[in-house]
Amino acid sequence: QLQLVESGGGLVQPGGSLRLSCAASGRTLGYFVIGWFRQAPGKEREGVSFISSSGGSTNYADSVKGRFTISRDNAKNTVYLQMNSLKAEDTAVYYCAASFANGLAISQYRYWGQGTQVTVSS
Repeated sequence: QLQLVESGGGLVQPGGSLRLSCAASGRTLGYFVIGWFRQAPGKEREGVSFISSSGGSTNYADSVKGRFTISRDNAKNTVYLQMNSLKAEDTAVYYCAASFANGLAISQYRYWGQGTQVTVSS
């Protein structure tokens, strides 16, 4: 069983940066595609980015393209989401999840973390 734990969320001013981490245990993270999702109050959960199991392929939602960067260190069993130029509309609970296939369809992700809150406010 794969367990995922997110960390790195917090309160940041508009224009600031945060780096989220997704640490895995129970199984080797390198077998999995890892996606980052977010859910703002009153809104549906949406895909933000994913990275292939090898790290050779990444994809971003249009709303974060050019501002967010996903990366992974399989030796550390950890995936990161570097978030720069943060905006108020990035405020949400951010989740990492694991899948066996590339993509950002929520239904394809089998394992989920508990989420970490990101609040962008002055």
